[in-house]
Amino acid sequence: MAIRFGKEGIGGIGFAGLVLIHPYFWGKDPIGNEEKESEFREGAFEFWKLACPTTTGPDDPLVNPAADPDLGRLGCSKVVVAVAEKDFLSDRGRYYCEAVRKSGWKGEIELLEAKDEQHVFHLMDGGCENAVAMRSKICSFING
Repeated sequence: MAIRFGKEGIGGIGFAGLVLIHPYFWGKDPIGNEEKESEFREGAFEFWKLACPTTTGPDDPLVNPAADPDLGRLGCSKVVVAVAEKDFLSDRGRYYCEAVRKSGWKGEIELLEAKDEQHVFHLMDGGCENAVAMRSKICSFING
């Protein structure tokens, strides 16, 4: 959505920032821990096909925005990506941050990593220390 907004815009509407919390990104080539988890990789892509039956494959920019040649056209000035250290998808969040930095995009990107946590931990225990810290950082990002 942020790339599309950067390319097409909508008259009279601004898009200041993007918050991605434990994003479900994917790709054809395994990265990080994915190399050790071939069965999980297969299931993760099958799940994506269920969510998006018209997908063009694992490098579809909808699930692998790092593969989008227009990544550098994000239509906002700041991005924050939150990952959980023990989340199987955390390497993809980190990879996305690297890809955005290399894309030529002129905004600011920040990676928030919650140590010793799993995917969507903040939904399971919203009062835990890491959830409170993440929420605080995201609120600062939005209000800053």
